[in-house]
Amino acid sequence: MSQFLDKLPSSLVLSVALTIYYLSGGRGTIIFAISILYIITRVNKETDNTLPLSQHQVASPTKKDKKEHGKGGCGKLCTCKDKKEVPKKTLSGLKLKKSFGLNTANNSDIAIDFTQSFAKKTSSPLAAIAISESITAEASPEPKPLKRVPKLFKGNKNATKKAITKPESSMTKAETSLLDSNIIVFYTSLTGASERSAKALFEKLNTLPQLANKPELINIDEIIDLDDYFTNTPDKENLIYCIVLPSYDVDSPIDYFLQSLQDTYQDFRVDKYPLKKLLGFTVLGLGDSESWGSSGKFCYQAKKTDYWLGKLGARRIFPVGEVCMKTGGDAKAIEWIDMFVDALKDDEPILYEYADSDNEVEDGEDAENDQSSSSDETLVDVEDMGNMMKGSSLSGSSNPNEQVEVKQMVAKNSPTYNSLTKQGYTVVGSHSGVKICRWTKSALRGRGSCYKFAFYGIKSHLCMETTPSLSCSNKCVFCWRHGTNPVGTNWRWEVDQPDVILNGALQGHYSKIKQMRGVPGVVAERFQEAFQVKHCALSLVGEPIFYPYINEFLGMLHEREISSFLVCNAQHPDQLATLSKVTQLYVSIDAPNKAELKKIDRPLFKDYWERMLRCLDILRTTQSHQRTVFRLTLVKGFNMTEVNGYADLIERARPALIEIKGATFCGSSAGNGNPLTMQNIPFYEECQRFVEAVVEEVNRRGLGYGLAAEHAHSCCILVASNDFKKDGEWYTHINYPKFFELLKSGKDFDKLDYISKTPEFALYGSESAGFNPEDTRVKRKGKKTTFAANEF
Repeated sequence: MSQFLDKLPSSLVLSVALTIYYLSGGRGTIIFAISILYIITRVNKETDNTLPLSQHQVASPTKKDKKEHGKGGCGKLCTCKDKKEVPKKTLSGLKLKKSFGLNTANNSDIAIDFTQSFAKKTSSPLAAIAISESITAEASPEPKPLKRVPKLFKGNKNATKKAITKPESSMTKAETSLLDSNIIVFYTSLTGASERSAKALFEKLNTLPQLANKPELINIDEIIDLDDYFTNTPDKENLIYCIVLPSYDVDSPIDYFLQSLQDTYQDFRVDKYPLKKLLGFTVLGLGDSESWGSSGKFCYQAKKTDYWLGKLGARRIFPVGEVCMKTGGDAKAIEWIDMFVDALKDDEPILYEYADSDNEVEDGEDAENDQSSSSDETLVDVEDMGNMMKGSSLSGSSNPNEQVEVKQMVAKNSPTYNSLTKQGYTVVGSHSGVKICRWTKSALRGRGSCYKFAFYGIKSHLCMETTPSLSCSNKCVFCWRHGTNPVGTNWRWEVDQPDVILNGALQGHYSKIKQMRGVPGVVAERFQEAFQVKHCALSLVGEPIFYPYINEFLGMLHEREISSFLVCNAQHPDQLATLSKVTQLYVSIDAPNKAELKKIDRPLFKDYWERMLRCLDILRTTQSHQRTVFRLTLVKGFNMTEVNGYADLIERARPALIEIKGATFCGSSAGNGNPLTMQNIPFYEECQRFVEAVVEEVNRRGLGYGLAAEHAHSCCILVASNDFKKDGEWYTHINYPKFFELLKSGKDFDKLDYISKTPEFALYGSESAGFNPEDTRVKRKGKKTTFAANEF
């Protein structure tokens, strides 16, 4: 029945169905049954046309077919009508050949998708994909199952060398004229030569009439966050960077600048080409070809900068300038500047190489040897893969085959060394320093000790201020070092042994004490006592906890019964977590939130806020046995507003003590880009109101803190946990003999095991306001008077 209906045309079936419908008196059941039968038949036919070839019954050609068509061999599916025509090749005919489906050179048979040629077109893309995949599976032989074998790693003896590849290049033309760009001239200078050349370039551009926009001049050392320019770019169109750099064989701020460019390139969280937005860049290098020409260090830092900027996606628009300041001097630099300015006027396309320069090897023989050695397949242990990866990427070099040079942090012949010694520092070894404090001089003359005597019982003439690391990870706006000390986020310098540092620091300290013997007013007894250091304040400059052997250094101090007061900037949580026992541990908390911390501390780490929070958690947990101290330096207009934010941090870390001190103005900081003036230095009354507000907030939260002591002369106030209060009296002083006794016992002990009573003159609100009544205060006019609290 279905075959009969299949042969009938649709119009005829419809006519018959309507006739039966009317003759049956309009019975819908009969017409419905006929319609269903017809639809089922049609659907089956369409389904058969869309089935894969493997499910079709392909009829073999009969003798009658062969007789009618001769050599056709097409089978029953052939549609040839003319016996004289060469019959079409169909799938059935091709299947009869023995060579069908074999991938041979002489096989010219083409498999025709017969079903796709005649089947009804489908509107569904998924159905078409399914049909194509089924035909491909039928035509392809069944794949053999893969055998699972261990993966081989090829060991490369010369892992840092790669085969010579021809770099891709392209002629690039800017969409706009270079004269329509916004040009920024960057420079960094220690001796002034680079600054002169940068200003000469700036003035040349500034007087160029064709230049549409005024250029900018920026000192790299004054940039708060390098990411603002070298990871992100300023919100200006058509930016061009012109960078003027000297080269030093000693550590300098340029080393940190280069390190930051490399870190940006290697940071997977950053876009691979963050500087592709720039219209272009160029670099002018200054150096000494006579002294460094043979060593390859002539203008090497400028070349490295050019290399890393290119790696970050910037477009080079003019070659690196290499100027010898001994032979050419400023005149040679001016010559390069004139050529660069002329190049700005030329809009011809620039040949730019897009290939990674790491893939280029100049020595063909080395490349050939490398290829031969890499052909040997060897099994490599997992433990060795790390070494292979380290060897394959040498960091910090414009030449990938060049080893990284480890420098001294502060070399004897460096501008940094000269600057620090000019400020009164004694540089110890290559990265440590010691300096006599002004309060040490004051105590020797009987004119009072610093706030540490009022708070903790430290006599200033028995205290040595030193640091095992002159490098810091912040560039705080209130720092009195004016940015002359090195900066960095990782230790990249030579390392001195802790005994060398301690002996050198003591020798330098005693040498400066000796210089005080001729100063009028020095008390002989105190002068003699000063040659036996009892306390060490590791807070001079830099980041003491950054020193790799800080625990060994602390142990040597304690062996000599020298107490340790260590200050850190809450930027090195890993080192803080592993820190050994100290007499007192400080953590600087200079802002209540992320935005203000970046503004006032200008940290170098990108995750500075997260690092600080980790340090707070460590204080509450791992280091909770220590005498932990929050140190807040108040700067008006920067961090004296959000009391609740400070209370949040205190609640998180639960420090034992909190020191809140007003910033000290140490002269102009314009050379370091610091915006501080005397207007930013708070009065003591302002500090008092702020501290009282903080204490009120933390006690409202039930944390239990109180106003314990003050030293008005230092503009400093001590807030202590109520754990240091016994029978209504404060015990913030330290029993130093008890501390060393407990330390030598080898037993665990807590911060409350070596406390001592706070004297009356140091208590908050006392008449003396923290000034030792045994000393004499001298006014600036030179009149000696007994201290009175109402003077503050």
